[in-house]
Amino acid sequence: MGCGPDNPHGHHLQVRRDGQDVVAEHVFDERHVGAPGIAHGGAVATVIDDLFGFLLYGMGSLGVTRSLQMDYRAPVLLGRNYILRARLVERDGRKMHTAATVAHETNFVATARAVFVAVDLGHFTEALSSADRDRSSR
Repeated sequence: MGCGPDNPHGHHLQVRRDGQDVVAEHVFDERHVGAPGIAHGGAVATVIDDLFGFLLYGMGSLGVTRSLQMDYRAPVLLGRNYILRARLVERDGRKMHTAATVAHETNFVATARAVFVAVDLGHFTEALSSADRDRSSR
């Protein structure tokens, strides 16, 4: 839903490095509506989770979301350009603590904190194999 390049409903973030941070610009549109003119909080959280994924990838790590906490300070409006920024706060063994902001011009409209757990590629391939086995046994 978030990062798949072939998904026509994906957010298709264009992420760049800025020092140790990753940054993207994003405009929420009618696909993301929660209330008239306002992005659904789940759409905002999805974009931030995706941004964190780019951060981990840039660090050379694969990870899965353990927790994601959003703090909405103001409505995220449709049709506005937002600057998304994420960074690694701390690494503790396999746990990676991250933080992000969503801003329009100089106004922060949302912040986020998340914990990711580092995994290897086998984590994903094993999950796919298991899902395939479950489907074929039905």
